[in-house]
Amino acid sequence: MMKRYPQLFESAYIGKLKIKNKLSMAPMGPVGYADAFGAFNQRLQDYYVERAKNGVGLIITGICNVDMGTEEMPTIGLPCPTSNPIAFIHSTYQMNERVHAYGAKIFIQLTAGLGRSALPGFVNKNIAPSENENRFDPRIIHREMTKDEIRTLIQKFIASAVIAKKSGFDGVEIHAVHEGYLLDQFAISLFNHRTDEYGGSLENRLRISTEIVKGIKKACGEDFPVSLRYSLKSCMKGIRQGGLPEEDYEEAGRDIEEGIEAAKILVAAGYDALNVDAGTYDSWYWNHPPMYFEDGMYRQFGEILKKHVNVPIILAGRMDDPEIAISALGKSCDIISYGRPLLADEEYVEKLRTGRLDEVRPCLGCHEGCLGRIGNAPISCAVNPACGREKIYGIEAAVAKKNILIIGGGVAGLEAARVAAIRGHKVMLCEKSDQLGGNLIPGGVPHFKRNDHKLVSYYKRQLELLNVDVKYNTTIAKEDIKKYDVDVVIAATGSTPKNINFEGVQASFTADQILLGKAEVKDEVIIVGGGLVGCETALWLAQKGKKVAVVEIAKEILGGHGSLPHMNEFMLLDLLKYYHIDIYTGTSIVKTKENSVEVKQGDKIFELPAETIITSVGYTSNDNLYKEIKDLDIPVYNIGDSNKVHNIMYAIWNAYEVARNV
Repeated sequence: MMKRYPQLFESAYIGKLKIKNKLSMAPMGPVGYADAFGAFNQRLQDYYVERAKNGVGLIITGICNVDMGTEEMPTIGLPCPTSNPIAFIHSTYQMNERVHAYGAKIFIQLTAGLGRSALPGFVNKNIAPSENENRFDPRIIHREMTKDEIRTLIQKFIASAVIAKKSGFDGVEIHAVHEGYLLDQFAISLFNHRTDEYGGSLENRLRISTEIVKGIKKACGEDFPVSLRYSLKSCMKGIRQGGLPEEDYEEAGRDIEEGIEAAKILVAAGYDALNVDAGTYDSWYWNHPPMYFEDGMYRQFGEILKKHVNVPIILAGRMDDPEIAISALGKSCDIISYGRPLLADEEYVEKLRTGRLDEVRPCLGCHEGCLGRIGNAPISCAVNPACGREKIYGIEAAVAKKNILIIGGGVAGLEAARVAAIRGHKVMLCEKSDQLGGNLIPGGVPHFKRNDHKLVSYYKRQLELLNVDVKYNTTIAKEDIKKYDVDVVIAATGSTPKNINFEGVQASFTADQILLGKAEVKDEVIIVGGGLVGCETALWLAQKGKKVAVVEIAKEILGGHGSLPHMNEFMLLDLLKYYHIDIYTGTSIVKTKENSVEVKQGDKIFELPAETIITSVGYTSNDNLYKEIKDLDIPVYNIGDSNKVHNIMYAIWNAYEVARNV
């Protein structure tokens, strides 16, 4: 069979190291995957091997700390080669043997730590290049590192690289001038106010990074590849202020001109490749792009660097559309890097090679299963519950094959049907409407939520391949179940948007009705409810040219800080501001009028113009059927929103758990 997209499957080189194709797994932090010795636990080993098995040419591991004592990070936080070198070698050597069996190469990414970018409570020693406020909590002050601490850190990098080479890694990547982590703080003058040889000029601010690569080359040999994780531009308007792609602003961090000069210095020092993106923790959405970005957003930065350095450029940035990836090769980069697409679907590269893009499970850009879990659980994926636990939580064939009836074709019902069918059960899914997808149908209407519709398409294709019997326009009542010879019933009947009847003359519409085009939206819009659906609907309408205001009865929108993954929250808030969407918190609707609403905020009552009123005040579980059938003499399960209204991740994860065990 001919390879599809052959340009992506030609070999590539980093130094003298040959890579079988131009497809790399991007480094994503393995937080929570270290064992008690700082080695790779078995789950982490299996996670990387699974991607190697499915065709990735180069794997770059997530960050591994070179010294847990630098910031006194908890042992289980990240793997660390120097904590117990023998244990580390034992765990990773056997992993690398397995990776190499599939013809893949693997680099370990080494980091100095977080500095001022540490999430509060994640480290016990708060340090930085100079005295700095913590990025997330300005009350926390990070002290200036001493020269001895800096020199020790450099030696730890060199020692870690030596251990990595003994472990069978094909190279190392230095997590240095990137994303506003500790070594990037040294490189950025905004954070580095030192007056010694590690501060001042650009060369001095890069000294740690250049001494690290020189030391590794001396210890491991000139032919041992060393790549650099590199953010060309900081994309900052100021401290804790990101700059949107749409904005024209003055760069407060590293601008492109300095980024080019820095790249030249770093390549001259010995780095064999640049793994390129943009952003810092102060503009965190640039490094971890939410769904609000367009695809391929880093190509401009790779194109700039290719004109100025003569080493391979590795580039990520939502390029799971192969046409975008192909357009980037040669012009913007030499190797395409995939991050979250390989969390969402470990078989992505093999499906790409064999032309099965309709079988790819898409990343939604939600961050709920990956970075949104840091601090509570190891990184995984909202649409792929087995991610990071491939061998202990995969789908196994059922011993006894059963007839399973699934009621409801929303995301929970679709996932339950997929998993149950893979296990060998005979599955019938009944959907009361004429289409599958449930709340993802309206939810995926805005351009920035387009991958929600891709997820529905993925499920449709899976159910076709698995011969699931899907019945549309079929409503199931308690008495209907007797007609079917079933052993298990799974209720996945979803939820319904709440609406409010206001005093006055204007009718209101739910966000779902507006998204589905069931009501006309005039120029001046009030959205009642500032949760995620309300705010995203406001953004969508504002992007279409409407004048939008959001009225929220609580003190904060989006459920308050921390309810969403940080990068999604920060970008959405910045977008609401950029599109001039007025936000009224602690405010309620008193009554409606013909072209306005009367609102109350504290002791003030005033009017806001409103030609269209949209409500987005949550959803009500459709659990009546489950209550009627839960006492049948066969197992009955209730999943998704009909069990508890939540997000897409928990609908999928709970459905996976139930279907994996029926």
